[in-house]
Amino acid sequence: MNVDIEILRKYNRPGPRYTSYPTAPVFKRDFSPDDFQKEILLTNSEDASRDISLYFHFPFCDTLCYFCGCTTMVTHDRERIDEYLEYMKKEIDLVSGRLSPQRKVTQIHWGGGTPTHLTPDEIIDIAEHIKSSFRIDPEVEMSVEIDPRELTQKHLGTLRHVGFNRISIGVQDFNPKVQRAVNRVQPQEMTLQVIKWAEALEFDSINIDLMYGLPLQTLESFEVTLAKVIQLHPDRLAVFNYAHVPWMKPHQKLIHPEDLPSPEVKLNMLKMTIETLTAHGYAYIGMDHFAKQYDELATAQSEQSLYRNFQGYSTKAGTDLYGFGMSSISQFENIYAQNEKTLPDYYKAIKEGKLATHVGYRMTEDDHIRKHVIMRLMCDLKLLIPDVEQRFGISFQKYFSSSIRDLHEFEVDGLVRITSDAIEVTEPGRLVLRNIAMCFDAYLQSLDETIPLFSKTV
Repeated sequence: MNVDIEILRKYNRPGPRYTSYPTAPVFKRDFSPDDFQKEILLTNSEDASRDISLYFHFPFCDTLCYFCGCTTMVTHDRERIDEYLEYMKKEIDLVSGRLSPQRKVTQIHWGGGTPTHLTPDEIIDIAEHIKSSFRIDPEVEMSVEIDPRELTQKHLGTLRHVGFNRISIGVQDFNPKVQRAVNRVQPQEMTLQVIKWAEALEFDSINIDLMYGLPLQTLESFEVTLAKVIQLHPDRLAVFNYAHVPWMKPHQKLIHPEDLPSPEVKLNMLKMTIETLTAHGYAYIGMDHFAKQYDELATAQSEQSLYRNFQGYSTKAGTDLYGFGMSSISQFENIYAQNEKTLPDYYKAIKEGKLATHVGYRMTEDDHIRKHVIMRLMCDLKLLIPDVEQRFGISFQKYFSSSIRDLHEFEVDGLVRITSDAIEVTEPGRLVLRNIAMCFDAYLQSLDETIPLFSKTV
């Protein structure tokens, strides 16, 4: 795939990642724990056949990565970690007791933070509690985020033993200077060892996370990292754009701005990454995701069954997502609910026997229509207009007249093809999927433009 650098330059502006629609800045404080509880009871009485996806947020890390944009905290206090796990178990009990016993869990993901900062015994303890609290599908997809720096073979064997079949390995960059600049020293041999262990344990899928735009990175140095990663033959790759937002993540002030590559160099890094990976047999799913042609992500995209949620692209469409732990987000057909973002507030709610909801949102009919359009464009790369009209009882041309006008520039640039029956994202258009989706977002203009909310789109 050839990448037009001028297109990247032209459309490189802040915008949402659309892991949800509406996006998180629209969530409201007046959505209460009681509102979330009512929705849980409602969904479990109306549709007991709807499958469940579970997300568990483990915020603790061994060391601070200066680039991190997640909700994390560094601790070596095992009592503090054990306390968190006990509260997470109580939250699991609060939720699972309200679920229909007929509903089965088809997807589980552990994120963070660093889930593997848990000891093997802690992994077994919380995993067994999860398994005893829900009806787990025998074919459940279980994935976990891995930090090789403190991982032992026993950790990985324990994860496999409790049912995990997919791992995602954080690498970011193999260059020692870059690693030192972001406080994540992780020799290539360490990552290779983890992959060898994972292959011996027969994990179904291995993903590697990379990041471009880090301090001291150059186009040439990142090309070397990418070549080394390709030699490891991961099934999937996620190559993220580093977002330098020290006003939101104060620890990023530890990164020297003068060490960051220029916007032009970052664009060339993205161009090189896409062209290199697609030349080596990876399908460009869109945005920052790549997968081998045989991988389920690539298959789901070709079959138009791909989905997006707060973990990114997923093959498990049509599930209700229940999030556990501080800051985690739940997503049902009609609502979003995010947990408290600090440990004291999270603990206080659970101790009182309440759900830990901090903010949430109840979708309108317009939200459902726009979410469908945005998700299909981002996942299928094609929107069938008659399908939308039939599904929602609207005239697409009238309902989205302003959106179609906004798309005109993309059409002129060869990024979308628009007919009376369809809107199709072209191959170059995959580079600016977020920008294309923004044409259908009803909330962007109402957000406070003086507060930086989103990273740049490419």
